[in-house]
Amino acid sequence: MREVDLDVFASELAQGAFAIDVREPDEYRAGHVPGVRTAPLSELGARLPALPADRPVYVICASGNRSAWAAEHLEAVGIRAVSVAGGTSGWAHTGRPIMRGTDARTA
Repeated sequence: MREVDLDVFASELAQGAFAIDVREPDEYRAGHVPGVRTAPLSELGARLPALPADRPVYVICASGNRSAWAAEHLEAVGIRAVSVAGGTSGWAHTGRPIMRGTDARTA
């Protein structure tokens, strides 16, 4: 499993990277990185068919713990996954934008 810092993630996201947030729906609605799809850890298995097989899937959570776990499990089923160190809280602390509510983008 690969892990990237927030600067690399921001650059990849700006270039159209596919990213999922594995936090639960209430956490996602409270504040998420714009453009990141919701795929709660509790539903990750059911979301596998929606994940791309031809490019990396960036995985973010609150701080990086759940995303690391999810990325390891995605790798185990053949999906190239990259965990985002620092998570959404780190993203917000660097002054990057946070979207509240839902943008209806699910994985």
